[in-house]
Amino acid sequence: MTALPISSMTESFDSPLAEPGARRASGSASAAPNPEVVAVGKRRRFSGAEKQRLLEAADRCKTPEERGALMRREGLYASLLVRWRKERHEVQRKALAPQRRGPKPDATLAEKRQVEKMTREITRLQGELERARTIIDVQKKLCTLLGLPTAQENGEDT
Repeated sequence: MTALPISSMTESFDSPLAEPGARRASGSASAAPNPEVVAVGKRRRFSGAEKQRLLEAADRCKTPEERGALMRREGLYASLLVRWRKERHEVQRKALAPQRRGPKPDATLAEKRQVEKMTREITRLQGELERARTIIDVQKKLCTLLGLPTAQENGEDT
């Protein structure tokens, strides 16, 4: 369904006898509708100061009507205020939580330890793989010397 400009929609409803899409005689019949697409609004971003100001204004409202008027004036939803209140409460809770004493854990040090551990594990597994390959090679040579059938002759993969 194509969107009609508001002016053509209102013009078609002006007269009860007018056909849909017909223009009034007083309007310009040669004027083409505006082909320009209306820009989509961008998501609003609120700074911390704006959030604090709006929350304080909402907290000062004594009745739901006052709060509704504030939200309409500022273009806010109630869910947004609820989320901001939760964020504010979480920040306050973290600020008042007891702090751990002593040196803080170093994230880079933990990552370094993890890398060293993984490197040692890779080295160990490469050694095991090399030993397993050596054992398999010895078994193949032994089978060849004794004249026993090998896995390749049986059609098996090694």
